[in-house]
Amino acid sequence: MNSSRIFLIGFMGSGKSSVGKELAKLLKYKFIDLDDVIEKCEKRTIASIFSEFGEHKFRKIEQATLESHLQHEKIVVATGGGCAAFGNNLEIMNGAGMTVYLDAHPGTLFHRLAPEKSSRPLIASKGDIDLMEYIIDKLEERISFYNKAQLKVDAGGSIREVARNIEIQLNNQS
Repeated sequence: MNSSRIFLIGFMGSGKSSVGKELAKLLKYKFIDLDDVIEKCEKRTIASIFSEFGEHKFRKIEQATLESHLQHEKIVVATGGGCAAFGNNLEIMNGAGMTVYLDAHPGTLFHRLAPEKSSRPLIASKGDIDLMEYIIDKLEERISFYNKAQLKVDAGGSIREVARNIEIQLNNQS
């Protein structure tokens, strides 16, 4: 399996960005956060893209941004929570490198997401009960995509523990 490109997938709040930065340090790879790249290229926030153009347009931009990074080697890419479930993104990532699903329990996701709702356009206006229902419903919608990742890692530990676990599993694949 090609592990010169590692794509972290999973629900928002699973730790893709935080774990991705740590994993990139451990592997001496470059870290790329697709959302950050999109905001820089589009010169607007993800939230403003969602509010002005909608989720479908955002996902098209996200897919184009993903595809534009496929020629790079030695990268860890943190994708958006819905990236793997849009179009053929998962097949693209599985073909270009190693996909790693950061698997987090819905309760863990709730506790991570609740304090930062305002910075996440899909959940900004949700109360606690609605947020928990949203997490459960969306996770159910996306789980079949997430489960097609080449590696599955429990995202419940510390950032360092999760990154180290991925590193160990990658080394065992080699």
